[in-house]
Amino acid sequence: MDFSNVLAGLGADGSADPAKLIGGVQDVFASQGGVDGLLAKLRAGGLGEHVDSWVSTGENKPVEPAQLGAALGPDTVNQLASRTGVSVQTLLPMLAAFLPLIINHLTPNGTAPKAGEPANQPDLGGLLGGLLGGAGLGGILRGR
Repeated sequence: MDFSNVLAGLGADGSADPAKLIGGVQDVFASQGGVDGLLAKLRAGGLGEHVDSWVSTGENKPVEPAQLGAALGPDTVNQLASRTGVSVQTLLPMLAAFLPLIINHLTPNGTAPKAGEPANQPDLGGLLGGLLGGAGLGGILRGR
């Protein structure tokens, strides 16, 4: 799946701002202690097999929006929906589509960054900003 396609329709009806979505996802990473903290939360929420596929160098196992919502927990999902101005019903399918791609990109060697490493607190705005401006990170984020 091409990440740019996921973002393309985000604000098509004027209801959502892609920059807010990226900022919200950045907040989720920060609130969970970075990449490793978010991965630990998702594993604890029953998505270990999914997360392992996203981190590995193989294909990403897809996740159902409801599974992702349950693993993140209602507080995190509701905070993200509020922060981004996107309904939970719209937000979860988008997260299910692009969170595996983001994790995949942030773990190019098949290992997650550790706490204290700069890569553990990624700048998603910088990483994905090119997509919003059409600079073409889509090829990088299509998977390995």
